[in-house]
Amino acid sequence: MATPKFNSKSPTIRRIMREAAELSSAPSPDYHAVPLETDLFEWHFTLRGPPKSAYADGIYHGRIVLPPTYPLRPPSFRFLTPSGRFETNREICLSISGHHEETWQPAWGLRTALVALRSFMETDAKGQVGGMDTSEAVRRRLAQESGGWKCAVCGGGKTNREIMEEQEEAVKRAEEERVAKGETKDEKEVEVPQELKMGFRDEMEQAKAELEGGASGSRPPAGRIDEESAQLAEGFVRTTNLLPVDLPVDPAASPLEQAQPEYPSVPVQHTRTTPLPRPPQDIVGAAYQNQAQLRQGMARDGVSVWIDRLIVIVSALLMVMLAKVMLG
Repeated sequence: MATPKFNSKSPTIRRIMREAAELSSAPSPDYHAVPLETDLFEWHFTLRGPPKSAYADGIYHGRIVLPPTYPLRPPSFRFLTPSGRFETNREICLSISGHHEETWQPAWGLRTALVALRSFMETDAKGQVGGMDTSEAVRRRLAQESGGWKCAVCGGGKTNREIMEEQEEAVKRAEEERVAKGETKDEKEVEVPQELKMGFRDEMEQAKAELEGGASGSRPPAGRIDEESAQLAEGFVRTTNLLPVDLPVDPAASPLEQAQPEYPSVPVQHTRTTPLPRPPQDIVGAAYQNQAQLRQGMARDGVSVWIDRLIVIVSALLMVMLAKVMLG
């Protein structure tokens, strides 16, 4: 099979290659993720269930799709292994608000997203987006069965358990290489940003369509517009974590939403415009007629003044001529 060629100068390709190298050089015993050999934009992941939960004995497999504009837009995830927590083969997105994928921060990567996705498994599914109403016994049974699940696309026919066993061996080799080089181990664990939330893409698109449709007929509250606009703007310019605040932005408050920044909405002051009353037509006509007569009167007055002056001059000349005749 021919190796696909990619534009190595593309920022997106460089970012994907850098993340793949980082995940390979610093493997985690809890999750494994690699791109397909034929498509850098499609990854497959395998992760262990969170400890001390109904998923503790489970190993779950899924699919990651990176958008062409990654990391400006978030990756999407699909769980392919039944878990009893998330619906299988349903697209999941991660964002700040849980409703706008544009609020994904480019500083986050696949490692952060995988850790966040794993932590979401042990949260209470009731009332949350995509939560499945299954009993703990069913989830434990699915966890026991998940180790033998095989992906038909990746892994060369290996089960989830075999993939994670190989991942554990990779972790040991990386540790041995680190010790041989005399490097110190980085004890810092990947932290999930408190403002990071999850949502299903189909519900996001439906909510976005409803919001856009409502904007044409009725204007949403000003506070809601301010909050969403601020969140959208934050997604592309900020590359560091937000400082936690006391008040959540999303009305549906939850523990994961308490780190939202507070964007107070400014009350809008409406100015009422009162039209001037239209004057009656007869008044307008009379005023126009008076102005015309005034102009004509002024013109006649100007002509009369010149005629009077001319008469005076002619009379004076006649009197002078008459005086000369009489005295001559």
